[in-house]
Amino acid sequence: MSKKICPYAEKCYRRNPIHFNEFSHPHLESIYKRGLDSATQEYIIPSDLLDNVDVILQQLKLMEKIFPKDDSSPKKEQANPQGQGAGFTKSEKRDSSPKPSTSRGHSAPDSNLAKKQKITRDIKDYIPVVVEKGQMSKKLEAASPYNFFLTAITDSKRTHSEPLTITLQEILDESLGVIESSVQINFMVDIGWLLGHYYFAGILDTPLLVLYGDDTPELQTISKHKPKVTAVKVKMATPFSTSHTKMMLLGYKDGSMRVVVSTANLYEDDWHNRTQGVWISPLLTPLPDSADTAAGESPTMFRQDLMLYLVEYKCAELQPWIARIRKSDFSAINVFFIGSVPGGHREGPRGHPWGHARVSSILQKHCAPIDDSVPVVCQSSSIGSLGAGVQAWIQNDFLNSLRRDSTPLGIRKFPAFKMIYPSYSNVSGSHDGMLGGGCLPYSKNTNDKQPWLTSYLHQWTSKLRHRSQAMPHIKSYTRFDLEKKSMYWFMLTSANLSKAAWGSFNKNANIQACLRIANYEVGVLFLPRFVIGEDTFPLGSPRDGIPPFPLPYDVPLTPYSPDDKPFLMDYLHM
Repeated sequence: MSKKICPYAEKCYRRNPIHFNEFSHPHLESIYKRGLDSATQEYIIPSDLLDNVDVILQQLKLMEKIFPKDDSSPKKEQANPQGQGAGFTKSEKRDSSPKPSTSRGHSAPDSNLAKKQKITRDIKDYIPVVVEKGQMSKKLEAASPYNFFLTAITDSKRTHSEPLTITLQEILDESLGVIESSVQINFMVDIGWLLGHYYFAGILDTPLLVLYGDDTPELQTISKHKPKVTAVKVKMATPFSTSHTKMMLLGYKDGSMRVVVSTANLYEDDWHNRTQGVWISPLLTPLPDSADTAAGESPTMFRQDLMLYLVEYKCAELQPWIARIRKSDFSAINVFFIGSVPGGHREGPRGHPWGHARVSSILQKHCAPIDDSVPVVCQSSSIGSLGAGVQAWIQNDFLNSLRRDSTPLGIRKFPAFKMIYPSYSNVSGSHDGMLGGGCLPYSKNTNDKQPWLTSYLHQWTSKLRHRSQAMPHIKSYTRFDLEKKSMYWFMLTSANLSKAAWGSFNKNANIQACLRIANYEVGVLFLPRFVIGEDTFPLGSPRDGIPPFPLPYDVPLTPYSPDDKPFLMDYLHM
């Protein structure tokens, strides 16, 4: 069967052997077919490709390994140390078609999972950032009390050794526990790429349940080729709703488990040169059979909220996991579970259950008093349709929830709204150039309807974390006071700044307020009283032995200049 041409064409930067087995790259194949120049013993790169010459040379070296020529010279033999026969598994994985956004983009071709391909077993040919195995438990212990990481950036070498950098292999590392089964809930899942990680982690033959949002042909038939994998497409009521959550449940052989909340889809690009956030729970040990039903609950009620969220999927395959969670000790978890589920939701005995109104309920109970001069800082990888002005939804709904604290609202002014979103210049100067904006699906159509937003926008800068050129797919929301070097709370979530993700209240004053939400989303809320026992987190430097909260971006924020404009997905198609 002929290969599908890579949709990135000459701009493809990928160096993954799975991708090259799946997609054709005519510009590279032409150079490779001509071979080395007899005089220089180097490839001749056409002048129109010289801007990308370093990547092209690396890709050609990869092609030498996985597509050795029949008349190979001794030099070519050396360039293929794995040999032609190096297989991956009997029923192999593939990489998804590169998708320039986390919206519905290129569809993947029919599954090749059952076809044999000659894939190297060298982990470094498959995973660009490889760290020493067996060290993750120490790294997690050192990350206390926040347990908050950013993913490694392939082209930012300094991130590879940063203590608060993490890779997917580390999340699956045996030092955290020997995985016996797992659940992956995500929007986009390249099952071949994911199973490659499971293979290198030594857990390829363990039961895996995948709940996914984006249509993927491989997942529809994966159980035929991989009986240990069960894939369930999350059904949504409308085409405008998205199962956008990114969460893992990891079950260990000793009966314990962990919960992982992240912002990354499960496909190669999201773990390459994009800034992503990951929170990892402490080890959640099994409770004794005699334990009371209330035993082992977190002070934040994380376990209850997680179970209530999972029930909303109405998925029979999740029932054993819900039972396992009910019998696990969550008392060491120090963050709040923040979920969104589709539907209309009203306030109940535990306050508002979902969306931004849930955040409001928690802040009113547990957040220390905050001066109105302290802004609400939002940061996301996409922006929804927010209305004709800042008052329409940002102030009337979203800020009205996120400005709350434990003091009565009374007559108070709205805090300032600040939004971090990459500018055109941020993206054009990224590690991947304009393709770095592939994770930023904000459209011209939406932007044109809300020109007022630009005056609230701020650049993506992350020099301190070595990620200014790694475009942010992370989503975060916070309030901090730079003068006092204090942070009042921080939220990591899959939810972009949109009504679909956070919800919008009905405007009918004659009925009880109902929050309409379109998406499934999951995040965690860090409140100082539960994490460090104080009213605020230290910011910038330690305070009384407590490490500063590890913000993913630089402060003070950098506003857009008069010449700046937000990056729009449409720029990729010009």
